Amino acid sequence: MMLLAIDFTLPFADPVLKFLVILAIILIAPILLNKIRIPHLLGLIIAGAIIGPHCLNLMERDSGIILSGTAGLLYIMFLAGLEIDLADFKKNSKKSLVFGMYTFLIPMTLGFAAGIYILRLSVPTSILLASMFASHTLLAYPMVSKLGVAKNRAVNITVGGTIITDTLALLVLAVIVGMSTGEVNTAFWLRLTVSILIFGLIVLLVFPIIGRWFLKRFDDYISQYIFVLAMVFLGSFLAEVAGIEPIIGAFLTGLALNRLIPHTSPLMNRIEFVGNAIFIPFFLIGVGMLIDYQAFFKDFETLKVALLMIVVATLAKFIAAWLTQKTFKFSVDERRLIFGLSNAQAAATLAAVLVGYNIIVGETASGEPVRLLNESILNGTILMILVTCTIATFVAQRGAKNIALAEAAGDTAAEESDIVEKILIPIHNSETMDELINLGTTIISNKNKNGLYALNIIATEKSNNATNKNAKKLLEKAAITASATDNHLHQLLRYDINIVNGISNVIKEHEISDLILGLHIKQGISDSFLGNLTEGILSKCDTTSLIYKPLQPLGTIKRHLIIVPQHAEKEIGFPFWLLKVWNIGRNSGAKLVFYATAETLNFIREIHAKHPVECEFEAFDDWEDFLILSKSFRQDDSLIIVMSRKDKLSYQEHMTKIPTYLNTHFKTYSYILIFPMQGVNFNASRIDFKNDTFIESFETLAEISNKISTLFKKK
Repeated sequence: MMLLAIDFTLPFADPVLKFLVILAIILIAPILLNKIRIPHLLGLIIAGAIIGPHCLNLMERDSGIILSGTAGLLYIMFLAGLEIDLADFKKNSKKSLVFGMYTFLIPMTLGFAAGIYILRLSVPTSILLASMFASHTLLAYPMVSKLGVAKNRAVNITVGGTIITDTLALLVLAVIVGMSTGEVNTAFWLRLTVSILIFGLIVLLVFPIIGRWFLKRFDDYISQYIFVLAMVFLGSFLAEVAGIEPIIGAFLTGLALNRLIPHTSPLMNRIEFVGNAIFIPFFLIGVGMLIDYQAFFKDFETLKVALLMIVVATLAKFIAAWLTQKTFKFSVDERRLIFGLSNAQAAATLAAVLVGYNIIVGETASGEPVRLLNESILNGTILMILVTCTIATFVAQRGAKNIALAEAAGDTAAEESDIVEKILIPIHNSETMDELINLGTTIISNKNKNGLYALNIIATEKSNNATNKNAKKLLEKAAITASATDNHLHQLLRYDINIVNGISNVIKEHEISDLILGLHIKQGISDSFLGNLTEGILSKCDTTSLIYKPLQPLGTIKRHLIIVPQHAEKEIGFPFWLLKVWNIGRNSGAKLVFYATAETLNFIREIHAKHPVECEFEAFDDWEDFLILSKSFRQDDSLIIVMSRKDKLSYQEHMTKIPTYLNTHFKTYSYILIFPMQGVNFNASRIDFKNDTFIESFETLAEISNKISTLFKKK
């Protein structure tokens, strides 16, 4: 009886059944189409067309689909801004501007000419049609990101160019609409300019302040995710208020929050997961539901217009990508990435054609309305969206796969020379545990998802059921925190006579390469602790060791001030601790400010030139005047001090005063003390560095820089 009560008439009206159908498509369509090598993004669009009102009519493109699809489109643009490498983005900003102008002016020129001379359209209609070709949607971005090449320079340039061309295209749309309604005057331009300026300042300047305040005070990941989602829609709404499309607001919100959400953080993992699992598939299915196959066979005019639009849009975007490749001497696969990302016409194109279709500019003798964009262009646009999305998906997939395979081949060739990266994190305090794990996931190689080890040591004489149970719970909690970033954490429970002995033995048994030790938030660092640490763990082990006191979340820190002693580059561990610091800057987006001697800074500048992160370099060589650095400190800064053992080349006598300085002058700031690795077989050059200094094994700065650079690429 209950089964008979369900309405199975088409289109489905039952919300549970509709949601089930969509989830089934999201699950099954990519699996089936991947077997015949059709990208899953295209598969979702095709599936949307099949179940849509113009084919099987299983469901309508109702307000629920539109709402979810809008969220998915905004999500794509937000992720593009959030995942972009800001240092590389700044480095390539001029290239983005060049590509942005290529991909705007070429389609505008070809599109306008096609409208005037082939379709015989009016000047305003031809300009609006050309602007539809100029804009594009980063439809293939989730696929490119999934293949691990989102930080490639071609991707960064394309993302930057997308914002330029979409903004200009949407401004053209606003002007044409204004002209059609008779509103383009001085007041119109003044209002538009002021509103866009205010909008940009609010998003780029105020949003980071609000975000940092919230993330410092609320550590619940659900609340953090909802907050981020609210900021995305707030930024999009403010863009609408300013008179531009909400996708621009979503992208700028991503840029504004970029530095606050580390790429390796649990929050980032949740943002990507929900977007790729729910919102973005809804958008793709919604795009597919727009496709009306019957419209293409009604008359020859629709097919002619559709064919012309497809040829002009594809040719214009290819020429722009080809010119960009030749201008900056990119590879063929990088050109494929640029073309694949920029060829898909969807969001802005759809917005423009619907606006143009709804504008009535007159009527025929029989009383029929004359629209700015007629029905043939509307239907042609739908077919253009399908074809360009298909071409873009295949081309972007090929380029991204080739680049990913080339990088993987390089990693495989160098695998034998890699030091196996294993990071050990002794945990005893639940208050600092999450931040210690976050630091571990930040400094570890992004490709190493199996290199974290959490250790809880129970003194033999204190072992009992309650102690053992609490230790296991703490380790399980640490594993959950790490799993939120897609990292597997090995849980180690050890019984030993003391902590130092336990840590030292675990390091040797598991061949640990890096050690992270946490300090209690409410307590300072004592001279005895540092002395016991040096005499105990550091005297027995060769690992890169980090002592971390987290007073605020790592992602909310604006700058890390790194104090490097003289001759640090002459120690074996120099490239290894530098790589960890580099990963902090690369994965968190915070600025790195290095204080060191001119000679040491030269080495770091060489690395920065090849692997850009946001850096500043300040000459500093007098550790006796260490406290002068306190004048450079600002709110939301962090201190990283590179230490040394007493018998090593970079040791400074004033290092013994560091605990006093930290407790007195830097007690309100987070800090990390780094003790460099002291012995390693550097198989990459077949040289045993155990009894040699790093710098003396090479003849030139270039050789050292290249050796460190090779290590950076592997990570």
